Amino acid sequence: MTVHKIDFDEVQKAMEDIAREAFDYFLDTETGQVVILSEDILEKARSILADSYEEDLAEFEAVELDEECNLPEWAEDEVELALDVFVHQQERFRRIPERRPEHVYEAMQGFAASLEDRDLGLALREILEGKGAFRRFKDALQAHPKEKKQWYGYNAMMARKEISAWLGSIGLTAPAEDQIQDNAE
Repeated sequence: MTVHKIDFDEVQKAMEDIAREAFDYFLDTETGQVVILSEDILEKARSILADSYEEDLAEFEAVELDEECNLPEWAEDEVELALDVFVHQQERFRRIPERRPEHVYEAMQGFAASLEDRDLGLALREILEGKGAFRRFKDALQAHPKEKKQWYGYNAMMARKEISAWLGSIGLTAPAEDQIQDNAE
């Protein structure tokens, strides 16, 4: 199945939120949209499901809130969306995984090796050794605005490859490059 419009920048932002303390992210495989739900909304939806449905969720086509749900009006739509995500998670919504640190590390190594400024490339490769390498790498690029901008482009390119691989792993085909939505345009 090909998803026709995917905003790779939004998927990348979701993947790079590795803590997931405040929000979680899902890809709507029908529309290609990234659904962002707060952990508070997700917890409320889990609670409603636990209280309301003891049977197999696959039997339900849609979940609607009880009128006695005691939610603020602003939260009702969000909770209904979260319920829909839970009920249809396998066939329509897929949780966007966190970007794996080893992939970011490999991207940093590849970027450092690709730099024309060999001294900076060597310094960045040395920085990547030991604890705190990610922060030191980003801090070192602060003094080099041109290379910092190049890093963001390189990192986005590597993230797109990871996103395409993830899409393939869930049975989706990434759209051709000319069909990818990109906030940079």
